[in-house]
Amino acid sequence: MYGQCSTAESDIGMLYYLTDIDGTGGRLKKTAQDFVVREISDAPAEVPEGKFTIADITTTNWETNRLIRLLARTMRISRERIGFAGTKDKRAVTTQKMSFECDPSKLDLVELKDIEFSNAYRSNRPIRMGDLLGNEFEITVRDYDVSKESVRDTVSSVTDVVNETGGFPNYFGVQRFGTSRPVTHIVGENIIRGDLKGAVDAYLFHPSEFEEDEVKEARITLKKCNGDYSNLDLELPKIMGFEKILIDHLIKRPDDYRGAIAEMPTNLQMMFTHAYQSYLYNLMLSGRMEHGLPLNMPMIGDTVIPLDADGVPMHDGPVQTTSKNIKLVEKQVKKGRAFVAITVYGSDGMFSEGEMGEIERKVISDAKLDKKDFIVPGLGNCSAKGNWREILCSVNNLRYEIGDDSYSMMFSLSKGNYATCLMREFLKTDMNRY
Repeated sequence: MYGQCSTAESDIGMLYYLTDIDGTGGRLKKTAQDFVVREISDAPAEVPEGKFTIADITTTNWETNRLIRLLARTMRISRERIGFAGTKDKRAVTTQKMSFECDPSKLDLVELKDIEFSNAYRSNRPIRMGDLLGNEFEITVRDYDVSKESVRDTVSSVTDVVNETGGFPNYFGVQRFGTSRPVTHIVGENIIRGDLKGAVDAYLFHPSEFEEDEVKEARITLKKCNGDYSNLDLELPKIMGFEKILIDHLIKRPDDYRGAIAEMPTNLQMMFTHAYQSYLYNLMLSGRMEHGLPLNMPMIGDTVIPLDADGVPMHDGPVQTTSKNIKLVEKQVKKGRAFVAITVYGSDGMFSEGEMGEIERKVISDAKLDKKDFIVPGLGNCSAKGNWREILCSVNNLRYEIGDDSYSMMFSLSKGNYATCLMREFLKTDMNRY
């Protein structure tokens, strides 16, 4: 029924594809211009005397955390005074709204490469995580492995299946874990299990064959220090800015791994635990697919999330599917007014019932976890309550163009979903080619 994944994506819990159609192969993001993202914003209203500056920012080849850090330094404000709705892919051309708790004139101080501001105005509130409706994508695939005729057949066939199904498996994509170095969930697992030294060590040392040689060598040197960085004679590569934060703290306060993690940016601390939750969720979704259960139709015991009038999932109002309401729930799901969901397990400890509930409980049991593990003493940003996530991601306006030596996909997704999880259905290739 579903295609099986044999690439490294299986290491982050993505064990299946929606389709068993052979992929085109190929490469995403050969250039940044091959991956264009435009945020569909839910921006604050304009208030002429407001203390926040809101502006569109278009960037090329910028990782979000590094962007925020350098913007703060250049504008001479705290990074906590910069707001954004969601992280974006690094190797891409992205347009999104950001807020700055400062006068608009501060934007003129920014002279960083491949950054452009536009449409600046004032508001009385900042942009916060989640203040967006979704994203529009235009993605070009190059260096595919099959003939142009095969590309057309594959793209057409997969598009048909996605449209017939109403979407694609709503995995947390590789960006959640680190495309070139999928380590974020490993750090998060160590934090949840109370091994804070293990968490820091994983972030500092965990290798990746896709990193630059100087970064690989730096990780080897750091590991040889055995936790004592007081005599470290190494200038870390600029790309290792967050590793430097950890090292600088441990030089001042050896063995204070909790304090070192607390020095990291707030959103990165949160991402560690969220990435581990995402890994567990991916395993649960794969478990549903392994059992041959549908993604676009509820079963008795399934949790279903209704949408509000604006099409936003109401995670605070889950509905359990029973023998009494299943016909009504099926009708709502079929009309796109509700979606089957799986637990994103946290300190709230929520589970579905029925066969899906058994799959969810087995993943947590096999991992030897308890809901109290997701309350991290002294690291509130790493604690996580949990929530529900829809198992099918709907796609809006999915279309394609076949070029002479490439093909492009155009579509939009609601917030919190991953374009690469749709593109993997077409490519079926190693995630390092994303």
